Amino acid sequence: MKIRTLPALAAAFTAATLLTACSGGTNAGSGDGDNKTLTLASVDQGSVEDVVKAFEAANPGVKVNFTTSGADQYQQQIRTQLASGTAPDVMTVWPGNGNPGATYVLAKPGYLLDLSDRPWAARYPESVKSVAQYDGKTYNAVFGLNGIGAIYNQQAMDKAGLTAPGTWTELLAFCRAAAAKKTPAFALGIQDNWVTQIALYALVATTVYAGDKDFDKKMQAGQATFAGSPWTTAMAKYQEMNKTGCFQKNPLGTSYEASQELAATGKTLGIIQGNWVVALLKGKNPAGTFTLKALPATDDPATFIMPAAAGAGYGVNAKAKNKELALKFVDFVMSPAGMKVFNGKQGSLPSLPDSGSAVDPALTELTTFIQGNRTVPFMDQLWPNAKVQQTMLSGIQEVFSGQSTPDKMLAAMDADYKAGS
Repeated sequence: MKIRTLPALAAAFTAATLLTACSGGTNAGSGDGDNKTLTLASVDQGSVEDVVKAFEAANPGVKVNFTTSGADQYQQQIRTQLASGTAPDVMTVWPGNGNPGATYVLAKPGYLLDLSDRPWAARYPESVKSVAQYDGKTYNAVFGLNGIGAIYNQQAMDKAGLTAPGTWTELLAFCRAAAAKKTPAFALGIQDNWVTQIALYALVATTVYAGDKDFDKKMQAGQATFAGSPWTTAMAKYQEMNKTGCFQKNPLGTSYEASQELAATGKTLGIIQGNWVVALLKGKNPAGTFTLKALPATDDPATFIMPAAAGAGYGVNAKAKNKELALKFVDFVMSPAGMKVFNGKQGSLPSLPDSGSAVDPALTELTTFIQGNRTVPFMDQLWPNAKVQQTMLSGIQEVFSGQSTPDKMLAAMDADYKAGS
C-alpha cells in the first residue's frame, strides 16, 4: 500500500475515482512526442504536485500532464495501458514483486526502460538495489524509504490523558481505555483493500522475524509456510485488536481517505499506517503533532522490529513517446533537489546517501530502527508473484466480514506462493 507499496505501500493514496491534477488536465496517456510534454501517472497524490512544479520550473517550456489515482485502481489499469500502448511516459512502479505494478512484474515482459546507466543507479544501497532491479538491471527510480508503525495524534492523546503503549499488554489496555473515552485508538480504512495489510505487516515484523530473520529464505527454499508459521499469531493478534475495540466501528465501511480524517481531527487517537500518511495528516490538521512509533506485538520491546523498505518509485515506459524528457524527469526525482521536495512533502527518508533531505522529527523512532538494523522489508516485496498479496488483501477483508478464517486465507496464500513466478 505504498509501502503500499507497499505500497505498494509507499504513497499518498486515494480510493475510488481517478483524480486528475494536472498542468493542462489532459489524459496521462496522450503524449504528443514533442519533447516538451511529459505524461505521468502517479499514486503520490499530495506530493507529486510540488515535484512537478519544481521540474517545470527547472525546465522552462516543459509541461507535465499527470493523473493521480488510488493504488487499487492504478494497479488494475497500468498493465492494461502498457499492453495496449496507451500508458504514460513515466509511471509509479513499486519495488520487488508484490503487486501488479511492481518492478519484477512490469520489467519481465519488457514494459520498462532499463535505467542502469543513470548516474544515480550505481549509488543505491544494496537493500534498495535488490528490489529496484530485475535480472541485474535497474528499472525503478526509488527516491524514498518508508516504514510502518502506529502514528499518534499527540493533541488527541493529551486530551484523552493517555500515552503510547510500549508492550502488547499495554496496547490492549490502551485500546480499552481509548474506547471507554469514546475515542477509538486507531482509524482503520479497509474499504480500500491495500490498507488491510498495513497493521498485519506491523505485527508480522516482530511476531515472525524477531525469532527467525531467515524466514523469507526458508519460504523460498520450501522449508516454511504461512499457515505453519507465526503468521498465524500475527493474524490472531490483528483479530484480537479488532475485538478489543482498537479500531473505530465498521472498518470495512471506512475508506483510506476517511481514516485519515478520523486520525487527523482527533476522532481517533491515531492510525496504523506508513510514514507517508504523516504529511497527509498535517495537511488536514496543520496544527497537529504526529509521531510514528513501532506497533507493540509482544511484551518484549527489545525484540521489536519495524517493516521498513524502499517505497514506490518511478519507471519509464519502454515505449515512451518522450523518452528523453522521461529520463530527465526521473533524474530530477533522484537529484538532491527532487528528493528534497519529494521526501520533505511525503515525510519519507531519502534512498540515496547525502541527498540533503531533512528528516521529519515524527520519524525519529523509525530512523533509529533503520540505523539499528531492526527492520525487515515489506513482506510482499520478496514474494514470487503478485497473486500472493492479492489473495491476502481480499482474504483479510473476508476475515473481517466473517466470510473466511485466517487459516483459509494463509492456506490460499501458500498455494499461490508455491505456484512461483
